[in-house]
Amino acid sequence: MSKKLGYVSLGCAKNLVDTEIMLGALKANDYEITDNLEEAEIIIVNTCTFIEKAKAESVNTILEMAEFKKFGACRGLIVAGCLSQQYQEELFKEIPEIDALIGTGSWNRIMEAIDAINEGHRACIMDSITNIYNERMPRMQTTPTYSAYVKIAEGCDNGCTFCIIPKVRGSYRSRTIESIVEEVQRLADMGVKEINLIAQDTTSYGSDLNNGKPMLVDLLRELVKVDGIQWFRLLYLYPKYFTDDLLDFIVQEPKICNYIDLPLQHINDDILRRMNRKDRKADIVTLLQKVRAKADHVTLRTSIIVGFPGETDEQFEELCEFVKEVRFDNMGVFTYSQEDGTPAGAMADQIPEEVKEDRYHTLMAIQAAISEENNRDLEGTHQQAIVEEIDEAEDGTLLAKGRLSTQAPDVDGNMYIENCQGEGLEVGDIVPVTVVQGFSYDVVVELDK
Repeated sequence: MSKKLGYVSLGCAKNLVDTEIMLGALKANDYEITDNLEEAEIIIVNTCTFIEKAKAESVNTILEMAEFKKFGACRGLIVAGCLSQQYQEELFKEIPEIDALIGTGSWNRIMEAIDAINEGHRACIMDSITNIYNERMPRMQTTPTYSAYVKIAEGCDNGCTFCIIPKVRGSYRSRTIESIVEEVQRLADMGVKEINLIAQDTTSYGSDLNNGKPMLVDLLRELVKVDGIQWFRLLYLYPKYFTDDLLDFIVQEPKICNYIDLPLQHINDDILRRMNRKDRKADIVTLLQKVRAKADHVTLRTSIIVGFPGETDEQFEELCEFVKEVRFDNMGVFTYSQEDGTPAGAMADQIPEEVKEDRYHTLMAIQAAISEENNRDLEGTHQQAIVEEIDEAEDGTLLAKGRLSTQAPDVDGNMYIENCQGEGLEVGDIVPVTVVQGFSYDVVVELDK
């Protein structure tokens, strides 16, 4: 019997880690992971439900994968992740091609789902959403060999009114420092050079283990001791628990990328209050001033929601002026998505879609100009860069593509090295470079001699 399995992982990097854990368990049970979905006997779709666009992408992908039951080798379609956790009854009813549903706390039971399919049954496996993976679980890395994500905590206690994640991912729960260090050591032994630390709220790490006091700096002190890892990058750093000690450690420790990802969402106090965010404008401004005051430049990334219920023209203008003043290096902008089961979804003063779209394009245009100016300011500076691709152009010259240490995978821009033949570059190399040209999202560099 064929044991070929295909997969599609949607949504965030946190979801990708769950996918890698499922694939690790399947590989340990002698399944062959294939990129050719036509030949896959089992197909897994790990879904996202964060916003309406993510839901639509998840449903469309499920329907696309269902076609392989007609025209491919597929005899089992498994849907996992946040969409299956939130809409299990609807999915089974509306998409009969689905053979098994796995909730966000049940990825470790993937083989049970396959066993049920082999026995001719549909399975719905929804455990209490309290699980979190540990270093002992097999994991199949799907990211490039030199870079990996490590999830240090699961769930969220913040209760933002626009967000469904606590309902589908559960309350905040941290892994132990020992578990994380052991996993990072194993990844280092496999040749990984870059670790991106992730959680729903990374700065809250350890607060559930330490009487409410976060332990992120304690974790980092242990992680930087791991030989082989050259870059640690911190993502999803909520401002509430962003301490002076954390900022100092980021700037002073060579292995920690000078990169701060602060998902601020907005700056107007009334909007922040309605979002149930824990910070106010004054707190945020104070934190950003501390970051900008550091002698070494720290790259700032944020994410912003426009069109939140009740957002006035004046409040949006305040947001625009704030973005112009802070000059974030990178920024993701999202139009507010009215989600079932969230307090904000039930608010009466929803903003028309066309207004949301106008505000999105206005803010993105502002940020694009700022990003280009910031990248031009990098011209002549010395940076560290990781090589991700090396391609030969039509004229025979080599072009290398990758990222600076100040560019996170998947969400930020890229760096390019032109005419790099004879330099002995290999994919995964981390090399010193000088920025020679800056554009809106990308930079062109030269290798330092």
